[in-house]
Amino acid sequence: MKVRACHKAEIKYTALFLFLALAVLIFVLHNIETLEVWYKVNSSSSLPKPTTNRHRRHEFCTFEPLSPEDAQEERLLLESTAWPETPLLPSPLSLEETSDPAHSTFIITLGKEGRQWQIGDQLEVTIKICDFQGRPKKTGGDVLLARLHNVGLGAGVAGKVVDHLNGIYTAVFSLLWEGSAQVEVTLVHPSEAVTVLQRLSVEQPDRIYFNSVFRSGHRSQTTACNVCLRPTQQPQCNYTDVRTGEPWFCYKPQNMSCNARITHSMGQFKQNLKAEEEKLFDSRVNMKVHIRASGPADITVLPKMEGQPNVESSLVKSGPAGYYYQGVWHALDGSTVHEFNTVTITQCLKGKVVYMFGDSTVRQFFEYLNTELPDLKEFDLHNERKAGPFISLDYKNNIFVKYRFHGPPIRIVPVPTSELRYIANELDGITGGSNTVVIFCIWAHFGTFPMEIYIRRLQNIRRAVVRLQDRAPDTLIIIRTGNPKELTPIVALTNSDWHSYQADKVLRAMFKGLNVNFVNAWEMTLAHHLPHDLHPKPPIIKNMINVIMSYMCPQKGG
Repeated sequence: MKVRACHKAEIKYTALFLFLALAVLIFVLHNIETLEVWYKVNSSSSLPKPTTNRHRRHEFCTFEPLSPEDAQEERLLLESTAWPETPLLPSPLSLEETSDPAHSTFIITLGKEGRQWQIGDQLEVTIKICDFQGRPKKTGGDVLLARLHNVGLGAGVAGKVVDHLNGIYTAVFSLLWEGSAQVEVTLVHPSEAVTVLQRLSVEQPDRIYFNSVFRSGHRSQTTACNVCLRPTQQPQCNYTDVRTGEPWFCYKPQNMSCNARITHSMGQFKQNLKAEEEKLFDSRVNMKVHIRASGPADITVLPKMEGQPNVESSLVKSGPAGYYYQGVWHALDGSTVHEFNTVTITQCLKGKVVYMFGDSTVRQFFEYLNTELPDLKEFDLHNERKAGPFISLDYKNNIFVKYRFHGPPIRIVPVPTSELRYIANELDGITGGSNTVVIFCIWAHFGTFPMEIYIRRLQNIRRAVVRLQDRAPDTLIIIRTGNPKELTPIVALTNSDWHSYQADKVLRAMFKGLNVNFVNAWEMTLAHHLPHDLHPKPPIIKNMINVIMSYMCPQKGG
């Protein structure tokens, strides 16, 4: 009897096992695409993977449904920009337990034979982060920038920082010039500040809000507007763009139509931080502060060894985008950057139509050309100097240059709503061709919003770029990236370098594989000895113009 009972039990558990195995197989087959995506994202590094679940819920931002392809791309991009999980902040927060640049150090890793460095070598630096009591941190997530430079030689290159998720980081530099090279490591934000920034993007995406004036006859009212608008008893006007689906909402004024809206402008900044959290954004203590070396901070680089392969060609795929030497930017992405002057810029632009779209950081290019080219004259459209749009003409050389700011969100002086144009829609209105150049930049006005908003804006722009290149393959497309900037508490809370770095990664991934060209403003600003600035200083802009002109006229220069 016992044998039969055991036999029946075996049959029972065997059937149960087969059922479970079949259920797992069905699940795997049904979700194989998702599992393949997970594997691709999570198998790229042997380091522990950051988690992102804590910050993926956005309380009152609503998003239009995406196509399956766009939704999958969004998921992958969010995973690729996932920041190492930063600690949940205790209440009240103790500053003593947060990352302190004054107690943190870096040391140059000696490596082989004592050690001598030659051009073409890689320099490694170990960074150890400690708290205000000098205790080593046990988690990662700090925002660090690193560069190698020689001010006397006008030389500099950005370093790549690797987070080991245990309070230790490695900065890697390519050695590209002969002579002295000094390491500089900067703590941009402690990991605890990133926790605050992540929370703000979820809870307060409207911490910068915008205004619109509504007018009907002699009556006018002003109401708040935004991408993400909090629901209240007041009705809302929906200004979602019909062609692109870009969302925009305003509170409806009383007894007035939504069609009465006439202007757009930036409102104010609403800060809602706990008192102890404000301590995490102090430029004198823990925000964009240099970390000291525990030994020598500089090395001497010797000439490369005879027979050594060309250094620059070996760095095209794995190294930095470029470096400065004698104040001149040298690209390492396979392109050649020529130096241009007033005469050769004019020769390069002759017969060309140049469209510039975006924020004030691309407007700098328009202003540079107007200042440097004597025959390029701006046509007075009686627009605000910080807004535009602007048009400049050189009749003698048949040059047309136009700048237009991108659509909302845009922090700007009051402008007519008729001037609010999305880049994608503007691109659809361009004929294109071999004499047409499109330069755009979009990043600085998205720092308060969830990354999904930025991703969807870029997806719309990319579709328009593809349509333009389909009908006019010879059209030159140039994209300017974001750049590090000077940080004050308000700037850090609305447009931090941490968010800009994430946006930079998304931008590059979004246009990867397309026939577009980049002005790597991130590295061109980081590698230069001048202080970081939202609007980089003239020597950096001049080098960016050299990059742009080299894309337009690869065989010229002067």
